[in-house]
Amino acid sequence: MSEVGKPAPRVDGRLKVTGAAVYAADTPVAHCAYAVIVGSHIARGTATVDDRNAQRAPGVMEVVTSANAPRVATAKSGKGPSDRVLQILQDDRVYYADQPIAVVVADTLEHAQSAAALVTARYAAEPALAQLPQALGAAYVPAAKPPTGPVDSTRGDVDAGLHAAAHRVSETYTTPVQTHNPMEPHATIAVWTGDDRLTVYDSTQYVYGVKGKLAATFGLAPDHVRVIDRFVGGAFGSKGSTWSHVVLAALAARVAGRPVKLVLTRAQMFALVGHRPMTVQTLDLGADRNGVLMAMRHRVVSETSQMDEFVEPSAMATRMLYRCDNVETSHRLVRLDVPTPTFTRAPGEASGEFALESALDELAYACDLDPLELRLRNYAERDGDTNEPWSSKELRTCYQRGADAIGWSTRARAPRATRRGDLLVGLGMATATYPARMMPSNAKVRVTGGRATVQLSTAELGTGTYTILTQIAADALGLALDAVTVELGDTALPEAPVAAGSMTTATAGSAVHAACTRARARLDRGETDVTEQARSEDFAGRKGYSCHAHGAAYAEVEVDEELGRARVTKLVGAYACGKIINPRTSRSQLMGGLVWAIGMTLEETTVRDRRTARNATRDLADYHVAVCADVPDIDVIFVDEVDPHVNVLGSKGLGEIGVCGATAAIANAIYHATGRRVRDLPITVDKLMRPT
Repeated sequence: MSEVGKPAPRVDGRLKVTGAAVYAADTPVAHCAYAVIVGSHIARGTATVDDRNAQRAPGVMEVVTSANAPRVATAKSGKGPSDRVLQILQDDRVYYADQPIAVVVADTLEHAQSAAALVTARYAAEPALAQLPQALGAAYVPAAKPPTGPVDSTRGDVDAGLHAAAHRVSETYTTPVQTHNPMEPHATIAVWTGDDRLTVYDSTQYVYGVKGKLAATFGLAPDHVRVIDRFVGGAFGSKGSTWSHVVLAALAARVAGRPVKLVLTRAQMFALVGHRPMTVQTLDLGADRNGVLMAMRHRVVSETSQMDEFVEPSAMATRMLYRCDNVETSHRLVRLDVPTPTFTRAPGEASGEFALESALDELAYACDLDPLELRLRNYAERDGDTNEPWSSKELRTCYQRGADAIGWSTRARAPRATRRGDLLVGLGMATATYPARMMPSNAKVRVTGGRATVQLSTAELGTGTYTILTQIAADALGLALDAVTVELGDTALPEAPVAAGSMTTATAGSAVHAACTRARARLDRGETDVTEQARSEDFAGRKGYSCHAHGAAYAEVEVDEELGRARVTKLVGAYACGKIINPRTSRSQLMGGLVWAIGMTLEETTVRDRRTARNATRDLADYHVAVCADVPDIDVIFVDEVDPHVNVLGSKGLGEIGVCGATAAIANAIYHATGRRVRDLPITVDKLMRPT
């Protein structure tokens, strides 16, 4: 292969930088009206809407409420763990603040916004439960298991292992509510043709998921629903589900009798499209006198909504990452009067590896061991959860190369031992891991006149999917990159699963490779006009192996105790992710994950009013994310790894592993700098200021 492995520029780059790439809300649709959602002012109770003033406002075509909304199906459609219980104006019940209670449709956006401000409601409010820590006593076993494994796991005798341990750590770590903030807001344009055909332009990671949800909700034949989204302006998990606003746009279009565009505001995105739930995680670790793990217990409690369940699977890495005979993990939920949480970049692993890797750092100090040495002494040669060998694992090399890059060998053992002027300096490290998943996918290729067109429905999230699929197809067909055109994001194309879980390259790429390989065989036999379609099943070689990407994150920080300011001054990530299809886009993905780790550790938190359960942080002025000024030099290291088992390409996903572990590396570096262990994210000024 000559194109795979090269740092090819993005094939869609020119479209994006010139503004020619058409995102969902940009789609030109004739006679389009505009819809604006009106949200509830309470978090629990009922709402009786008064829309009389809005109905009389200029340009208003309709105000849709629970009193006049078309009746539709409300059951889950069964399209997997991303399916959500929606709030689509079917009754007057309110489950969370800012829940839709009306949709105003008008001839212009300005008219719709103005009329929406005239909608009022009479509320019968009930006391709202907003905070997880105050409700831990109500934790319960989830009804449904997470998509990544069972709710609980046990092997060995954890209590006996802890009792026999020479060194023990028992601590609780918390991660806050965090909100996706992609540059492109969620947006939907709904177009009805007659009463039974619906076309939707939607900002989504999963066009077939939206299609299935709309078909089930409106009772339509699946082939009468088409969903299109050529480009997604970031998603991070929030666009993996079909949320209420998508169905509301279609409802509004049906009532108004014309196409309707509905774009969420930034404030609405804090309530209507999911979030990373708060977690409270308790870890009990025990080691013998040599620092060898004897027992691990990881208990997770996270929040969910009153009307649906979402489990944040934070203990999954604890089950398999280190060698230990006695391991117990559990996940519990607490129902709050809040929106349903959802997948957020590295769901479970990002929050869970912060807690696990922080606890291991504490154990290293208890054992008087270098944190890297502790991890090496507990290196797992097999997956302890499944007892399967790894499909490949170059984690030791990741440890060494990352350590060399940050100067780990010069690190002082004791905290508070290194200064630069008045600033305390610390180094921290952590392990990163993320499953190398793969799902069945379809792809189609047509080759004629020396050019190829590749088609499948997966999404381009900004990660470089158009480019890597072009590279894979070009190599399989023996063509130049500019002779291949890739078409994505349309349910008129062959079905592919949700673009999520760091599996798009393995899933879609394998399907493209299979279709193109078949086409190449026919071309080699002399055919000149060839069409082939193929499906990538779970690669047979994966059976009997545990497939994961691995990495090591290292951080250097400077802390000004008098000002309570912590700043990351260097960040190194060394990763083994199988075959790297495109080093340029891969490096960008890993750098993006590391930047996320800075924000997750030091800045990001969605604050709720404990009295009303309303979000106090509702925009980017209050919800702080890492910006360029917060980001130091980032060194991304690719560790060569050949994996003949994971899939035909030998590639593992890497869009999410960058945030895994790196959060703990930064927190551990802050402890090394200050001697102050902060177990509650984010690590803000108030948690670091030196007492007067």
